[in-house]
Amino acid sequence: MATKNFDMRTLEETLESKEGIVLLDFWAEWCGPCRAFSPIYEAASEEHPDVTFGKVDTEAERELAGAFQIASIPTLMAFRDGILLFRQPGMLPAAALDELVKKVKELDMDEVRSSLEKEKAAAE
Repeated sequence: MATKNFDMRTLEETLESKEGIVLLDFWAEWCGPCRAFSPIYEAASEEHPDVTFGKVDTEAERELAGAFQIASIPTLMAFRDGILLFRQPGMLPAAALDELVKKVKELDMDEVRSSLEKEKAAAE
């Protein structure tokens, strides 16, 4: 599956309605590390057709980049069932990106939701 370009509306719809894994690459055309990461990200999208690989152009989608508090690019985020599980600035080598996808797939989401509920209750 090729990567999809997201804007505020399409990303919101995807995260709210999509069960499964969504990876997001926040990037800009002028960013050298972003350009270097792009072929790695594209190749991973072909290797993992069951995962939604999305890209957000921070120049074209400033409001979206601001909503996610993007301060450095590239920034990679991983969501599963709408829950943010991973956020890291900087590019990843191909092996690390594959390992990230593997780990996100292996998570017990019932445990994740339970842990989030406990954290929320403790904060109140």
